[in-house]
Amino acid sequence: MSTSPVISNSRPKIEPSGLPPEEAKERLSLKVVLTFFAIYVIWGSTFFAIRTAVLLAPPWLCAGIRFFTAGVVLFGFTQLRGEKWPTAREWRSLAMLGLLMFSVTYGALFWGEQFVPSGVTSVLEATLPLFTVLLEVFVLRQQKFRWRVLAAVGVGFCGVALMVFKKGHSSFGVVPCLVILGGSISWSLGAVLTRSLPLPKSRTVTAGAQMMLGGGLLLVVSLLSGELHPFPAIPARAAFALVYLITAGSLIGFTAFVWLLGRMPASRVSSHAYVNPVVAVALGYFVASEEITLRMLLGAGLVLGSVVLTMRDR
Repeated sequence: MSTSPVISNSRPKIEPSGLPPEEAKERLSLKVVLTFFAIYVIWGSTFFAIRTAVLLAPPWLCAGIRFFTAGVVLFGFTQLRGEKWPTAREWRSLAMLGLLMFSVTYGALFWGEQFVPSGVTSVLEATLPLFTVLLEVFVLRQQKFRWRVLAAVGVGFCGVALMVFKKGHSSFGVVPCLVILGGSISWSLGAVLTRSLPLPKSRTVTAGAQMMLGGGLLLVVSLLSGELHPFPAIPARAAFALVYLITAGSLIGFTAFVWLLGRMPASRVSSHAYVNPVVAVALGYFVASEEITLRMLLGAGLVLGSVVLTMRDR
């Protein structure tokens, strides 16, 4: 009497990606590593790339080219994918945020980096969460007052003063440092207003439109300021830095940021705020031979420690 072989109906579990769970997990882990590399290392390296570009070419022209080009590519890509076109109210919000978060912030940053080393600039930019807290608590009344948060913010600004000033004088010039910090305030204001303004549901549409509008205004500022009279010759090194800022800094970095936001807690993704300065300071020291003193390191440590405490509290 013959018996037919038993055929099992069980099959390996397949993930939505079409891969077995083990392989899907490995690929996801690799994607997570690569995307964190983008927002940690690539974004951290943009300060050095900006410094390279603005020492050889007009700053507002460089900023305008970077964000207008990246914005057109990003926004155009969303429209090819069939994303919804922003409404008139949304365009007004996008224009306001493009002005605050790209025109003012990066106009100040690119101009300031002509005078301030890239590592120091990155630490000044790390104050963004501190300004955001101050605006939320004291100006817009969106958060409750807490002494420990105020103390953490105070420690951060003490770090800025320690790093920038020596015997009452700034090693890099007070005005460029204040301009960069002013740009940080503008970004923080835009970030806070983002929560109350009507915006497209897609983060990619929003970011692409903001970059495009903010970059376009920077090009207008470049024209009105006389940077284009006569049209400047852009050396190959500056052109390479701009290409890097457009592709790696804006397109790849932002795509990675949005991908992570959809899969990780925002607090973990926002950790780039205190990793970027470490990368920028290291690049400035080892590649551009920027000076690092014990005073600067102590100041940077206070700023980054303050940012960590502020973000963990929130």
